[in-house]
Amino acid sequence: MGLREYIERLEKEGVLLKIGKSVSKQLEAAGLLKTAEPRPVLLEKVKETPGYRIMGNIFCTKDSIASYLGISASDLIPTLTHAIEHRSSPEVVEKAPCQEIVEPKVNLSKVPILLHNKRDGGPYISSAVVVTAHEDYGQNLDFHRAMQISKDRMSTRIVARRDFHTFLEKKGELPVAFCVGNSPNILVAAATSVDIGINELEIANALEPIRVVKTKTSELLIPADCEWVLEGRVYLNERYDEGPFVDLTGTYDVVRQEPVFEVKCITHRKDAIWQALLPGAFEHKVLMGMPREPTIFRKVVEAGVKCLDVNINPGGCSWLHAIVKIDKRKEEDGKHAIAAAFAGHRSCKHVFVVDKDIDIYDPLQVEWAMATRFQGDRDLVVKPKERGSSLDPSGEPDTHQTTKMGFDLTKPLKGTGFDLALFPEVDLKDYLE
Repeated sequence: MGLREYIERLEKEGVLLKIGKSVSKQLEAAGLLKTAEPRPVLLEKVKETPGYRIMGNIFCTKDSIASYLGISASDLIPTLTHAIEHRSSPEVVEKAPCQEIVEPKVNLSKVPILLHNKRDGGPYISSAVVVTAHEDYGQNLDFHRAMQISKDRMSTRIVARRDFHTFLEKKGELPVAFCVGNSPNILVAAATSVDIGINELEIANALEPIRVVKTKTSELLIPADCEWVLEGRVYLNERYDEGPFVDLTGTYDVVRQEPVFEVKCITHRKDAIWQALLPGAFEHKVLMGMPREPTIFRKVVEAGVKCLDVNINPGGCSWLHAIVKIDKRKEEDGKHAIAAAFAGHRSCKHVFVVDKDIDIYDPLQVEWAMATRFQGDRDLVVKPKERGSSLDPSGEPDTHQTTKMGFDLTKPLKGTGFDLALFPEVDLKDYLE
């Protein structure tokens, strides 16, 4: 099932909110999407770019991604883990929907790139899956935001130590393709944290078969069924201001000098849909945080602890906090799970480990476990200052040094008074007929 088929399904289910009134891509579209969140929205008329539509809020929850893949939310971690470990090559085609139209001249003002907030440095692409390659490592997929600075140039945020940054430092400049309007298997695969040299398109194909096609200006292989493709080159030593921009935490990121992306070719579907991704909103959080859960899960299992589930929860910006559910067998399992979780997600700031009787998607239950099962002098793990996430505004500005903490909220294997009293379960409907 492609993205368009999924949109049609949402409409049939009565979930999709369609806006027929003409809407501006300057602030108004973002305001509508935020107001309607988490409901999926299709904006059918865009004032500045007639003939194109804007779609947003498609995957605001883990349940929506699971529904697309035909699984339950509890199956997401094993499903993604299996796809990472059993990658497969997608079908290569010569003709593709994403290249139905090839724009003869590049003019980014004719593309439905959104200005999200008044303080933003400019219109931003925030949903693009960016394809790059290096002869020694092969292709790489990742998310990189890009701010429009002229009719054919953008400033793109490239985080240090990411594969794209490694490639760019080695080469100085790279061909790239910013692909917008992708199905969730591609989005999730692009957000996974895997070793350099692994082609994330093969992870996407293992989740659901996809097709790829060669770009018009390079040898890169891109998703054939995406909606828009902006092709060009990124230059390491040509820099421009990037920002301000709202990041995952919902706060404004700092302005930096970032590499310039020169757009040399734009291709798209005939009636292309622009996939919007509200910065700092639910969909951004889910797509950033969820793909890190399998890496934490795997590390906890490798540490010899029986891991049951992981939730990188929205309350922690879907990045800085992780809640790990374990089946505790040894007293030290909680501490071992904490260490493993930090190894599985190095940007994490706080880790909470709970027993199997706690619902990690219910913050009240997690807080209850802290209130009744946690003693600071015994169960708190404090890590000396080390590099954390650049997204954490409380970290040291230049080094991103931060203090990390782990909370062992598991009950002792021996002891009483730690279990929650359970009332009999009944079906209320049986008493109302």
